[in-house]
Order: sequence, then C-alpha cells, then structure tokens
Amino acid sequence: MQLTMTGEYAIRAMIHLAALPWGTVAQIAEISSQWDIPENFLRKITAQLSKAGLIRSQRGIGGGVQLAKPAETLTLLNVIEAVEGKLYLNKCLIGPQFCNRTSWCAVHLVWCEAQQKLKEILSTHSLAELVATNTARAAQLSLTS
Repeated sequence: MQLTMTGEYAIRAMIHLAALPWGTVAQIAEISSQWDIPENFLRKITAQLSKAGLIRSQRGIGGGVQLAKPAETLTLLNVIEAVEGKLYLNKCLIGPQFCNRTSWCAVHLVWCEAQQKLKEILSTHSLAELVATNTARAAQLSLTS
C-alpha cells in the first residue's frame, strides 16, 4: 500500500491550516504555492475535506478554507480516510465477500494486525502535534545554519 498524491497533498494542506491561528481563512492559491500542490488538484481535495467535515470552505471575496475542528482533534487517519476512503492493506480485510479464506488463512491474521497497528499509529498523531514538530525542527535547522 502506498499513499497516493491525493493523500499526501491533503496532509500538506491540513498541516498548513493547522499552523494558522484558529479561525483563520487561507487562500487555496497560497496553500498551493507554499506546499507545491497543483491548484486545481487542491480545489478537488478541499472539496473532499469539506464534505468530510474537516474544513469549511467559503466562496467569494475573502473566501478560502479553514479548519472545521481544532487541530488537536484531527489526526492523520482522519485526513487520509477523508480523501482516500477507509484504509485496507489487503482486500480480504474489506469483508468476506472478497476472500473465502479469511477463517483459516494465517496471512489474513497478519494483515489484520498490521492494519490495526497502522490505524493506531495514524490516529495517535494530531495535526497540532505535527505542526509543533515542524516548528521545532525548522527552528533547530535555523540555529545550526
């Protein structure tokens, strides 16, 4: 399994929004430029994030996007599943209609464990935590330069 560019770009955009003061509206063009995301693609991604309830979108003059929930409550798993759909490492994890061996297959048990651990890790890292880490690392780099 590999995260698609949609997922990668969604994470970048959400980290950008999480770094802003609560309630700040950001322009899609600004996010696009700052995070190397094609603007038209970002517009489609923000529509998905808005539909999932992670951001609010405002049209017109002074419009843009902003977080719909505090960054402390949003996780990487929330963002990824909003744009990629539910995470499944293998189709056998979707349901029994995709594989008739799940009741006895040893590999199925490994897939279940791996998926559970992946979701656990992605759901324990909030956007606020990622912003804090980015800020600390950037400050550390500027001190050593």
